[in-house]
Amino acid sequence: MALRFEHRDTEIDASIVDRVWRTRSDVEDTMTSAARTCRHLILSRTRGRLLAGLRGPETRATTAPVSPDAEFLGVRFALGTVLRPHPAASAIDGYVPFPVTDSGRIVIGGQDWEAPTYENVEHFVRRLQDAGLLVRSRLADQEHAAEHPKASPTERTLQRRYRAITGLSRTAVTQIDRANAAATMLRDGHDWRTVVETLGYFDQAHLAHALRRYVGRTARELQAGEHAAMSFLYKTHPGPGS
Repeated sequence: MALRFEHRDTEIDASIVDRVWRTRSDVEDTMTSAARTCRHLILSRTRGRLLAGLRGPETRATTAPVSPDAEFLGVRFALGTVLRPHPAASAIDGYVPFPVTDSGRIVIGGQDWEAPTYENVEHFVRRLQDAGLLVRSRLADQEHAAEHPKASPTERTLQRRYRAITGLSRTAVTQIDRANAAATMLRDGHDWRTVVETLGYFDQAHLAHALRRYVGRTARELQAGEHAAMSFLYKTHPGPGS
């Protein structure tokens, strides 16, 4: 059976965490992961072995093998959320593994933590916040400054601060988020013309290029559903955070 993703909102402030997801593989498979602007805390269990780590923003679509009998739990942090001591740039297109103790506890920031479940992620996140390891960024302040240039630093300074917080440029965030929104619309049955008009692509070729680079699928494949397992798509607008 192909991977099937289940995901939900959380009770946590949306400026910290905006999605929790899980999936399970019954057979050996491959999964295509669309480009993402946000970081994910990912836990996996395969035959009782627990692995944990931080998946950074991804600037292109990638494909990876998935072992049989594997369970995955993911916590998607809001754009700009900081998990100390790991700066955004340290995980771009990469993965930072966390040590796991013999008793199955995850080591983050020099402390060991009970591994969360799909049902109690909120408790786990609040404990990280209380310990000062998971913090809200000042991304909103940067956006406000960009909208009020007379009272703000230079554009170059704002861009540098934005990249320091997110690990990406504003342009990259916009392009990745728009491509994910396009993929969601196509998967949900919209035709390419509607997607182009709604999301502001120049034409079909512009859309096709973005899908190949950031999603790893064509519009036809997304509409038909005839593709390998993909990381879940639920984004319906091109705003920041995917």
